[in-house]
Amino acid sequence: MRKRAAVLCGAAVVAAGTMTAVPVEASATHTADAAHAAPLTWKKCGTEKYPTLQCASLKVPLDHAHPNGRQITLALSRVPHTAKKYQGPLLVNPGGPGGSGLTLAGFVASALPRAVAAQYDVIGFDPRGVGRSTPALDCKPGYFAPVRPDSVPSTPRIEKANLQRVQSFARACADKYARVLPYINTISAVRDMDRIRAALGAKKINYFGYSYGTYLGAVYAKLFPERVRRAVLDSVVDPTGVWEEDNLAQDVAFNDRHRAFMAWVAKHDMTYKLGTDPARVEAKWYAMRAALAKKPADGKVGASELEDTFLPGGYYNGYWPQLAEAFAAFVTDKNADPLVEAYEDFGAADTSADNGYSVYATVQCRDAAWPRDWRQWRADNWAVYAKAPFMTWNNAWYNAPCAFWPTSSLDSVDVVNSKLPPMLLFQATDDAATPYQGAVTVHRQVARSSLVVEQGGGNHGITLGGNTCLDKHLTAYLTDGTVPRGTGEVDAVCAAQPDPKPLNAKVASTASRGAELHRLLGFRR
Repeated sequence: MRKRAAVLCGAAVVAAGTMTAVPVEASATHTADAAHAAPLTWKKCGTEKYPTLQCASLKVPLDHAHPNGRQITLALSRVPHTAKKYQGPLLVNPGGPGGSGLTLAGFVASALPRAVAAQYDVIGFDPRGVGRSTPALDCKPGYFAPVRPDSVPSTPRIEKANLQRVQSFARACADKYARVLPYINTISAVRDMDRIRAALGAKKINYFGYSYGTYLGAVYAKLFPERVRRAVLDSVVDPTGVWEEDNLAQDVAFNDRHRAFMAWVAKHDMTYKLGTDPARVEAKWYAMRAALAKKPADGKVGASELEDTFLPGGYYNGYWPQLAEAFAAFVTDKNADPLVEAYEDFGAADTSADNGYSVYATVQCRDAAWPRDWRQWRADNWAVYAKAPFMTWNNAWYNAPCAFWPTSSLDSVDVVNSKLPPMLLFQATDDAATPYQGAVTVHRQVARSSLVVEQGGGNHGITLGGNTCLDKHLTAYLTDGTVPRGTGEVDAVCAAQPDPKPLNAKVASTASRGAELHRLLGFRR
């Protein structure tokens, strides 16, 4: 969900636009059947880590309402099944909007029990506009290059600088991709998925999506319920808040998660020596932010870049030890080097991030209505900032191009569904990127769905990350369709994994399977 988004990208209560069963763009009847699907040619593209990966490409219409018009290309990946029992394709998506799914296919195939993975063709794909699909969007290369204006618009000058920045991004997208922007949205991506299904020769697909990928899956299920065999949604976007309300709800949840990190630092005062009172530790963090706003570390890490650096800790607590060391070194030792290193590891944007953000903004701004009056943005975000200062304005500017976006918005999709086979949902209670209520909402809206909750968990993306209880439910479902059935709001509960321990030496904190998963899911989804 802001990779987030659905955060965001990567997610809450009242729909931002009119709710319709099928949005305007989807109202025409299109059938992505075998007649439209060219055969796929798979070639070896394995890596050292995922040696069995294969790659292919698929032509799809830019505008599905005109299937014989301009064509674009989707990049696909596959780990083919090896068992005699074949359960069909399993499409996987890491979220975003804007996340590449090519490598995720290799991860999912290797992380699932071998006997289960062997029964599926695990299919990854780069959605339209993303990564190796063409055209790949990059509206304004280097858009996140440091040092950016302070995210908190505490003066008219700072607010103007941020406004000029986001307006320039919207103009750049319009100048470079005017003919493409109307067709980079969730509905179009869903129709692409059905073209993938047809090209694979499958009557139905299995689906496994994280974060924004849960919304993508829910919309696919709405448009093509008869073509869904099984579906797993992990860290569930609230479809009734797409996308403005989801982002505001996320701001509050990220603030809570940041305070959980502050409490963890205080708990380990013997290591970090920042105090045992979480409130005082948090005050030191904001003092660090104020100092960097005046004098960025190494000319790279100002206030906004500091927020970018610590945001990933809201997605995955495996990053807490490295972030805490950087925090402590700056405060107690006046040493900014670990902070700059943490920024380069977690906060700095590369070419891939520029592409991901361009698609993120395009989808978010096209999918649903956003306020076009900046005064409303100002009022709404200051109100949330008063109770949740950690990421509110950083997130606001991340989405602010939508106030000036060159295309109109579509209607939101009502994902209420009674036509599906059992669907399996996973959600951590303290997830910040897609707050808990989203999973409860989808559970209520999708008949025959089951909700598995990680009690006390705060990570975003929780299956295949090391929690054996969660993975037991996932494995059972993918093996034979078994889902837990409870009597209340939740069908099954798993305990969260313990928080990490401080690092005792300079060793990598990213050696776990959970860290591998979160590198693929990314941040701001």
